[in-house]
Amino acid sequence: MPVAPASSAEPKPRARDLGVPFDGVPGPLNAITDVPGVEVGHVTLIQGDGPLVVGQGPVRTGVTAILPRGKNSRAGCFAGGFSLNGNGEMTGVAWIDEAGALDGPVMITNTHSVGVVRDAVIEWLVKRDPKIEWALPVVAETYDGFLNDINGFHVTKEHAFQALDNAKSGPVAEGNVGGGTGMRVHRFKGGIGTSSRRLTKEDGGYMVGVLVQANYGQRDQLRIAGVPVGREIPDLMPELGDVQTKPPGDGNSIIIIVATDAPLLPHQLRRVVKRAALGLARNGGVAEHTSGDLFLAFSTANPGVVESDGEVELTMLPNARMSPLFTATVEAVEEAIVNSLIAAETMAGVNGNKTYALPHDRLQAILRKYNRLRPTD
Repeated sequence: MPVAPASSAEPKPRARDLGVPFDGVPGPLNAITDVPGVEVGHVTLIQGDGPLVVGQGPVRTGVTAILPRGKNSRAGCFAGGFSLNGNGEMTGVAWIDEAGALDGPVMITNTHSVGVVRDAVIEWLVKRDPKIEWALPVVAETYDGFLNDINGFHVTKEHAFQALDNAKSGPVAEGNVGGGTGMRVHRFKGGIGTSSRRLTKEDGGYMVGVLVQANYGQRDQLRIAGVPVGREIPDLMPELGDVQTKPPGDGNSIIIIVATDAPLLPHQLRRVVKRAALGLARNGGVAEHTSGDLFLAFSTANPGVVESDGEVELTMLPNARMSPLFTATVEAVEEAIVNSLIAAETMAGVNGNKTYALPHDRLQAILRKYNRLRPTD
């Protein structure tokens, strides 16, 4: 199957480019890759149009890989997870909850491709290190069946290999890419989004980076920079195509990955990752009954500690100094979700079903109406 390019030749605007105001100071890339060592790779699968033929398409899906220390490192990380609402899947979290450690990449794809991607990660790891005797990969999902032939199982192990092998530092493609290709947010087109925050020197100068695969929310609940954008744009709702299958219900689920170079222990990372829910709430997410809102945080500090079988020395940030990390997480999650909306483009998929992009000009006009539009250069 043809693999779509991860990004177009022309850089896409991001939320700040349109004058959306946010709190906090981002890193140089305003991406999860601002955390040193983190690499991200996407494989985007887009093929076919028209009526759904299971196994043939149309295909609107993909897979995203996040490597905490890059593809050339086997060092693990302290980690912690949180389920705000559990109608979803993130494999490997039982062991993370038990051991407080993440050993390998984090993958995100569609709901029915979790198994093949999980198995592919194990094969990829064994090929790179034949001495590996066991692995419990982390693979998370959101549902893209409104636009994608989700029962066609179009994501293969080769696609997972490619996402891992092509992962890199630097700017991260957003919107209709990777695992986010077929997703929607508050009934607009959504997908992958990312952002970061740098703490002040006084607070340690640490970096917090976030990547989301967003696929949740009702339209009237959408708020951007505190403005009720969803109520101001009641049109451009998802449309059923020529073949009437099922009504276009609300998008369900969001995966949030939080990375930091702050020296945090597992219980502290669990504290941090819970704050991702507050960033989600700023944009109108309420963790509905059918939503899988699953979050994971990891720290790239203390390399080599997770693998040690002897006594180790490590650094730890005192609990009393964690509040700035909480704030940074909330701010970065909020912006990453909005970036997923800004980067996404209108997409038609199975049976001609269509999800519209958030119109940039109308968003700017609404922010201006509420005196929330920030001047841009």
